[in-house]
Amino acid sequence: MENNSENQDGNVCVEAKGLWKIFGAKAREVLNSDLRFETKETILEKTGCVMAVRDVSFDVKHGEFFVIMGLSGSGKSTLIRMLLRLIDSTSGNIYVNGEDICSFDKNQLMNFRRHTTGMVFQYFGLFPHRTVLDNVAYGLQVRGVSKEERYTKAQESIETVGLKGWESYYPSSLSGGMQQRVGIARALTIEPEILLMDEPFSGLDPLIRREMQDELIELQEKVQKTILFVTHDLHEALKLGDRIAIMRDGEVIQIGVPEDVISSPADDYVREFVQDASPAKVLTAGRIMDQPDALLYEWQGIKAALHILKTAKEEHAFMVGRNRKFLGLVTIKRLRNRIHSQEGSFTLKDALEPDIPITTPDTILEDLFPLAADTDYPIAVIDEEGKFMGEIEISSIFENMIQDKEAETDV
Repeated sequence: MENNSENQDGNVCVEAKGLWKIFGAKAREVLNSDLRFETKETILEKTGCVMAVRDVSFDVKHGEFFVIMGLSGSGKSTLIRMLLRLIDSTSGNIYVNGEDICSFDKNQLMNFRRHTTGMVFQYFGLFPHRTVLDNVAYGLQVRGVSKEERYTKAQESIETVGLKGWESYYPSSLSGGMQQRVGIARALTIEPEILLMDEPFSGLDPLIRREMQDELIELQEKVQKTILFVTHDLHEALKLGDRIAIMRDGEVIQIGVPEDVISSPADDYVREFVQDASPAKVLTAGRIMDQPDALLYEWQGIKAALHILKTAKEEHAFMVGRNRKFLGLVTIKRLRNRIHSQEGSFTLKDALEPDIPITTPDTILEDLFPLAADTDYPIAVIDEEGKFMGEIEISSIFENMIQDKEAETDV
């Protein structure tokens, strides 16, 4: 087995390097000539070959939700099948944990598919004559796992996807969404490191599709798999993906986090592709936050705090403790009221405003609107450990909202 450890980042799970797939008798001839740079239409006309995937390279980190998206004919489904070697590449390499699976023999490839990867297709592929439990346990049965053990693991997966109580039913008794849950449970039961999902929700009606997307997000929080997910739906990609690779005519045009794809499209094709996507559903608090002009610390005295606020020409400022632990917001008005009341000694913490809105850096702009409408102060951005990261001015939120509406009007 060829090992790519010299170039492989330890956090990289899957790496594609220079992948090409050309269908047709003259595929190698096309690859080794300048014809490979021509359009798909020209190649088809001159050689009868179909250029499906053209010089694609990317990497996916352990635990990452990586979305491959594009319109019909973009090469996305061919690409994901190449990653399993259901379709062999014309040229290029595919590394999984540093090993080039393109060099695997038949037995190595079978073990790779059985133990490292799980696949979920658009069409559920369930056995109609098997119960839900037997469908979910099938992968372990193929491995030769005992009935007791495979049923135990299958039961755990069934409960994970929310189908407890349906074990003895047959697929014909289940809705489309439930059948897809069975397919996901079957993939999870073999405990794969990598899940490959090819348009798994595209056959479902819109409401069930949204529910399945939400459930997949929750599931990923529990299982933390490396997921490669193919879709033609931009909103699905923006909702699910940690990063998105956009394909056109077999090429990857842009790879980036959702908000970068929306705010900085690589070319006119991507720009047109994402023009209907709302930044309010993609931009995050971490992206639009700023650092405050003034910041107070809990150990500072009242007069020092007043001096800092006056110097910065601010009416209020956030206060933090050691290691920037967020404590709240102090206003000049409350400080002066405390001083004038002469109610004995008090600390800066005694002047904190109650009910100050806070958010996390991954909160999308759309979810900030209710907070913005309910306060006169900036919104504090706090990480999961309670550390202050920055602030968002209310005007910034509504400016982005207005820009979003103007963009919709222009379209």
